[in-house]
Amino acid sequence: MSELIRTPPGAVGALLLALIIVAVLFGPLLAPYDPQTFYTTVRLQGPSADHWLGTDQFGRDLLSRLLHGSRATIAFGLGATGLGVCAGSLIGVSAGVAGGWVDSIIMRTLDGLLAVPDLLFTLLIVTMLGGGTGHAMLAVAVAFTPGMARIARSSVLSIREREYVLAAVARGESQGYIILREVIPNAIGPIVVEATIRVSFAIMIGATLGFLGLGAQPPSTEWGLMVAEARQFMFRSPWGVAVPGLAIAVAALGFNLFGDALRDSFDPRRRR
Repeated sequence: MSELIRTPPGAVGALLLALIIVAVLFGPLLAPYDPQTFYTTVRLQGPSADHWLGTDQFGRDLLSRLLHGSRATIAFGLGATGLGVCAGSLIGVSAGVAGGWVDSIIMRTLDGLLAVPDLLFTLLIVTMLGGGTGHAMLAVAVAFTPGMARIARSSVLSIREREYVLAAVARGESQGYIILREVIPNAIGPIVVEATIRVSFAIMIGATLGFLGLGAQPPSTEWGLMVAEARQFMFRSPWGVAVPGLAIAVAALGFNLFGDALRDSFDPRRRR
């Protein structure tokens, strides 16, 4: 951990992630108001002593809604990335270990899917499945799977010819043993790094889907949905858009910087 925070990107990323973790774990306890309670006498107010980040069109406290919404937003990013990483790693490891025509068929299929941008692919899947947080998370996971499969396969290809893998083959170990005990533990580094970086993309895509009405639905306090609800009042009170928008940017930046620092720690040449 000390290696990660020695560089400025790693230190900043770790600091931002620490703030995010505090918000996720203790946000509802720290929130000064009920995020769903209307206070019509203080509608569209700017920051003040009573409402530190202002209020929305219904007089709801933006700080309270931001703290409550951190769980939904970050959970979406982690959940979608986790599903995509598991599925992609399984496919990539299987293709890399199998080799031959099996590898060719799997990777050519994934190459075709990789030609479609993640956001466009996600919108296509959500349109087919219907809106909602669950469907949006599944769509992001499916969109992430081809990229994660390619990274997992690359790691396996660089490992399967190494001495300890060849020694396991010479001992007559089963394919399952070789994959679980020799290949995956040594290929996990690049996968973890890529997963950390992809959380930031999942958060932004989830916020985009919420903004478009295809992700979280009211009365959720998900940050993308907060931006969508406040956009028609942004010229009168920009705080309703700026506050959740800045929170999304901070969360994405935190995971991205931390992932970059994690990648550098795994690669001595990049660290130098």
